[in-house]
Amino acid sequence: QVQVVESGGGRVQAGGSLRLSCVPSSPMVMANAMAMGWYRGKQRELVATITAGGIINYADSVKGRFTISRDTTNYSVDLHMNSLKPEDTAVYYCNFVVAHYPYWGQGTQVTVSS
Repeated sequence: QVQVVESGGGRVQAGGSLRLSCVPSSPMVMANAMAMGWYRGKQRELVATITAGGIINYADSVKGRFTISRDTTNYSVDLHMNSLKPEDTAVYYCNFVVAHYPYWGQGTQVTVSS
């Protein structure tokens, strides 16, 4: 069974930075993923996605502040978050889409205090 594990969440003051990382249970998940990305909140609002071909998409609210990247050495998908705002506070979820099926992690809490 595929598992996805997020890490790197925490509490930070407004203006600060955090780096989230997401690792699947098998390197084959990343190798076969059509796309992978980060979402947040109960509604799983899109934050950033990257396709297997390297096409990146960001929510307007995070453009210029967040950067998504793939680490093919460590088989992780990272989200670098800078200039954090209180409204960025949420549980952040990662997913890998394999054969059109999304595998989700359990989420990691990010709290930004003003």
